[in-house]
Amino acid sequence: MANIVIIGTQWGDEGKGKIVDLLAEHADCVVRFQGGNNAGHTMVVKGEQFISHLIPSGILQGKTCVIGNGLVVDPEVLLEEIDYLNKKGIEVNPNCLKISEKAHLIMPYHKQIDMAREAAAGKNKEIGTTGRGIGPCYEDKATRCGIRFIDLLDTEVFEEKVRDVCREKNFYLTQFFSQNAVDPEAIIAAYKDYQQRLAPFVTDISVYINQGIKSGKQVLFEGAQGTHLDIDHGTYPFVTSSNTVSGNACSGAGVGPKQIDGIVGIVKAYTTRVGKGPFPTELFDEIGDRIQATGAEFGATTGRRRRCGWLDTVILRNAVRLNSLTGLVVTKLDVLDGLESLNICNSYDYLGQRIDEFPADLKVLEQCTPVYETLPGWSENISKIRDYKDLPQNTKNYLRRIEELTETKIDIVSVGPGREETIVLNNIFD
Repeated sequence: MANIVIIGTQWGDEGKGKIVDLLAEHADCVVRFQGGNNAGHTMVVKGEQFISHLIPSGILQGKTCVIGNGLVVDPEVLLEEIDYLNKKGIEVNPNCLKISEKAHLIMPYHKQIDMAREAAAGKNKEIGTTGRGIGPCYEDKATRCGIRFIDLLDTEVFEEKVRDVCREKNFYLTQFFSQNAVDPEAIIAAYKDYQQRLAPFVTDISVYINQGIKSGKQVLFEGAQGTHLDIDHGTYPFVTSSNTVSGNACSGAGVGPKQIDGIVGIVKAYTTRVGKGPFPTELFDEIGDRIQATGAEFGATTGRRRRCGWLDTVILRNAVRLNSLTGLVVTKLDVLDGLESLNICNSYDYLGQRIDEFPADLKVLEQCTPVYETLPGWSENISKIRDYKDLPQNTKNYLRRIEELTETKIDIVSVGPGREETIVLNNIFD
């Protein structure tokens, strides 16, 4: 029996969706513990693509999926996703999907504030947002004026809270942003419909998960985004609004640390980032363009082109330490097929000084240049290989060097988007 946390080690988009879908076969329950519908997981099953934003990837394996209290949930988006999966033949009902009664609701005013801030910033905006109301909803959670699913289930409480909050939000929207006010009565009416459909899914997920663990069930905890988008430990302020590191699996799902048996970090064989923010190994040449095109590097949620660069083991070692990683999964290794040589960043040079640890000061980080070591590439197409011993020697050398630089073993290697395009080195649930 083992309970495993899956974490992104870079800036998100590492391919966690596929790996959670793959590992869900061995789990009884899959729990998403933070973020909102600003995350997107893409899975390919028998050639068919599925994209989820809120419901954990394990739903494709017929596993019980849980939306934890650490999430902020747009009920309209959640219902659209439920309908989308049902139409695809993936049944989603209260037996297989549980929503925490403590999860916060994204409200229309959150999205309106989000977009108003973006419009006000114009071309000078420093931090891009998906405009889905994620940040403003987390703000309300922190200032204790948020609305939770448990409030939605109590009509009287919900109506009172909506009317109270709208007074403040409308002042902010109209007086500061010169935007239209939101109508609290229209919100109440719309969310009454959401309440009727979603009420059967809502429960105390902490009790549900812990009872499952006590009875011997295996639980997979699924994070969104990546370590370096963490609100505390990422490249602040170019981060998301929640804690993306493994420690939040406990608080975001209502379990204690002793319940976690392993923490697996997902890392691309190279590095990508969406939006603004420092990126020491970013490539601006034809190799960067080739990786972007071959890897189809566009955001699953935003559709934005991802910036691409060489593998950075400085940030990878940072993720190993912050998350207490017990193993790594390397994804999109096949994207590097055909490159004559490969660079791995093992440290930074800062004004002539070597830096081995990831700096918090963005002024320092922006002046860091990567220190590379170069390894020979491979010409073979590795996407059809299913056994580690059949990989080209140069591919093995590349993987071995990642293990050496991070002092962390590699458990799984992904050589394509499909479930079957995977090489398993170690059974994570042993």
